[in-house]
Amino acid sequence: MISALNRLVDLVEERLGEEFDIAGLARTLGTTEYHLRRMFSSLAGMPLSEYVRRRRMTAAAADVVRGVDDLLSIAVRHGYGSTEAFGRAFRAVHGAAPSDVRRDGGPLRTQPQLRFRLTVEGTTPMDTRIVDRPAFRLVGHAARVPLIHEGVNPHIQRHIAGLPQEAHLRLKALSEGEPAGLLQVSDDLDPDATEGSELTYLHGVAVSQDTPAPGDLDAIEVPAGRWAVFHTAGPHPQTLQNTWAATATEWFPSNPWRLRPGPSIVAVLERADDFSTATCELWLPIEPVPALA
Repeated sequence: MISALNRLVDLVEERLGEEFDIAGLARTLGTTEYHLRRMFSSLAGMPLSEYVRRRRMTAAAADVVRGVDDLLSIAVRHGYGSTEAFGRAFRAVHGAAPSDVRRDGGPLRTQPQLRFRLTVEGTTPMDTRIVDRPAFRLVGHAARVPLIHEGVNPHIQRHIAGLPQEAHLRLKALSEGEPAGLLQVSDDLDPDATEGSELTYLHGVAVSQDTPAPGDLDAIEVPAGRWAVFHTAGPHPQTLQNTWAATATEWFPSNPWRLRPGPSIVAVLERADDFSTATCELWLPIEPVPALA
């Protein structure tokens, strides 16, 4: 996976001013575009699209400061059809217009070229099991919310707090099989996992594929497949979020599995009354990494 990410970084450099085939690169590297994008954003701390934009504007800034070419020529060279579009992208990265930077020599915010290296300490074992699960259905109350990487998501908090106690009791009675109990489901997530992008959050339970969803509840159909299930216990939500991050930095690079499209699911097994601590299971949909020929 680390070599695949570094090859992706090289491809960005080779084609800074043009579009490139990420899906095709992923296939040649024995992975998928979905997994490649998710691992990039998790390890780099920014979406691939944002990294490409920053690198383009870093290279463009050098052309602007040199002052050899006009701004339209520079814009076209770096993949923009007009000086207006180029100017907006340039200002978003550098905080100043190209004309101002050409006159003053700055300010400039440089994005260095990334290079991924794997360092696995292994000092904290990850309590994980692999589960084969037939197709099932998730039913409950869904809402569109923005993605927040750290801390409590207030949009999700408000969604759950707005449900009457009877709704929770009704969902618990519907639950059957694994993942057990009331679930926190994130679906339809941007592959780049951009903070602030919208996802579907469902507060619900798992039922068998044959169990009809009540008409007043939202439903997510989940196909058969394998899941990596990570057991966490400690301060909430910090422990859960740290484990989620560690799946990208430690578990996936060290194991022959990759993410596949599908919802991520958190099952809360036990919790303090004020939710300051919790024991959870994080369910991530996975598939084997094909063996290289």
